[in-house]
Amino acid sequence: MSGMKSMDIEPPVASRKPAKQDEEDAEDDSGVAKMEQDDGKEAERKEIYTYQAPWEIYAMNWSVRPDKKFRLAIGSFVEEYNNKVEIVQLDEDSGKFKKTAKFDHPYPCTNIMWMPDQDGSSSEDLLATTGDYLRLWSVKEDGVSMKCLLNNNKTSEFCAPLTSFDWNEKDPSIIGTSSIDTTCTIWDVNTMTAKTQLIAHDREVYDIAFAPSTDVFASAGADGSVRMFDLRSLDHSTIIYESPNLVPLLRLCWNKQDHNYIASFMMDSDHAVILDIRAPSVPVAELKGHTAAINAIAWAPHSSYYLCSGGDVDCSALIWDLSVMPQPINEPILAYNAESSISNLQWSTASPEWISIVFQDKLQILRV
Repeated sequence: MSGMKSMDIEPPVASRKPAKQDEEDAEDDSGVAKMEQDDGKEAERKEIYTYQAPWEIYAMNWSVRPDKKFRLAIGSFVEEYNNKVEIVQLDEDSGKFKKTAKFDHPYPCTNIMWMPDQDGSSSEDLLATTGDYLRLWSVKEDGVSMKCLLNNNKTSEFCAPLTSFDWNEKDPSIIGTSSIDTTCTIWDVNTMTAKTQLIAHDREVYDIAFAPSTDVFASAGADGSVRMFDLRSLDHSTIIYESPNLVPLLRLCWNKQDHNYIASFMMDSDHAVILDIRAPSVPVAELKGHTAAINAIAWAPHSSYYLCSGGDVDCSALIWDLSVMPQPINEPILAYNAESSISNLQWSTASPEWISIVFQDKLQILRV
């Protein structure tokens, strides 16, 4: 079945997004659902759009600008020095993605993000990537050019690869990066310099995420811990969670609507954990719906209750309703089966009814 599929679970609160009508809005194999218009005529609304890249995709991010809400950046995953980044835009009239820009990138992108310019007020259209270094790219109608390369190690020709980064939504002049050398670095985009660099974990740091604030961020790493930091007081950190047997934690995602909650998952784990920073150490919920390892998680940008997780071997994208916490969450409310292992997923900020996933060489956006 194309599109997200209801698990026949009633939403617990009337204000939640209503479940899809399985019979009346039944979809065909092309991913097109029929809906009734006000005049009684049937219109067709496509639920899935697919873009096929010339290479395997990993890094991916939605544009947040209101005038570019169906624009995404995708990065190649080729195990060699020469990699690519493409910018694609959905043409809503034709229903097809169009490639609007393409540029070379050294090594695969470990993460890619558009500047969080949600009101479109910035004079620059910027894109950031990580791999061997943090790079900022200026995107214009006539092409893409590198604005700067940020390197805090001036004394060596070698660099420790960056595993990920996050762009602060409250203050877009701040970017935080995580590295395999156990450090996190906070960058000032305006001055193109490092504000601070700190040893964040005992082993490699795999991910970093800002809270919905200017100063607070968290990181997850190979030492099996999630740690929280405050830029106003970096002389100490708070360990929010340590995984059983200190299994490495690969990703974390901060709830943008309720800053008390962080989601994370362990290496080779088939479930995600929800952490409440007010009650650290023990997860407030565990989301057990995948039959194989999880590769990605994303909170809904418009709600504090919804989270999406993407699976590896089970090829499933699952949406969870967390409004019943701290009661156990037994099943997802929506599910989608992709053609192959889902390597990444994102929830659109500009259009919260859309989720994007990548698997092999395909980018798909799904209406939820």
